[in-house]
Amino acid sequence: MEKLATKQSYHHGDLRSALIETGLSLLEAKAGGDISLREVARETGVSATAVYRHFPDKDALLRALAEAGFDKLFDEQKAAAARKASREKAFRATGQAYVHFAVANPALFGVMTSYMPKAHDGEALAIVADAPAGALLRENIASLLPEGASKRTQDIVAIQAMALVHGLAQLVLSGQIPNDPDLINAAVDQFGNWNRAGD
Repeated sequence: MEKLATKQSYHHGDLRSALIETGLSLLEAKAGGDISLREVARETGVSATAVYRHFPDKDALLRALAEAGFDKLFDEQKAAAARKASREKAFRATGQAYVHFAVANPALFGVMTSYMPKAHDGEALAIVADAPAGALLRENIASLLPEGASKRTQDIVAIQAMALVHGLAQLVLSGQIPNDPDLINAAVDQFGNWNRAGD
């Protein structure tokens, strides 16, 4: 792997953020996304001891990278939704953005998938409760369903939406369907509209 062109710069007291940015850059640069704390320290220009003050082990670093990934996903979904005129089109745009983000950031998406929150009692879909992107999903579903729709109904629609876009992302990443942005957009946009498929 080629060494990153420049070491990350950071302000005093903001080393944790710099380490996360370095980790994200290394994930993008390395095939397979396997990074170490020592690599992150070296590329940030600090000692391994300094890294351990913020991340006691690799698992803690990867969890922080996953959280940063979900924040980036949320930003892209919000931007995609803002470009649409109707709530339904905005909702579908967030799904398309999910797939495109995963395909553009395969190593980061792999880490995010490994650290997705697990469901607990009473939760139908943990990510809806635990991540900004999930909260956006819940908000969109509530706005599109008829007034007074039950939580059960909202949960079912959330599961269907996540199954579609997460499954589609995995199919593209595994090479089982082509990385064709137009095809991806159509698959999300036409979901449930069987009479429109192929138009």
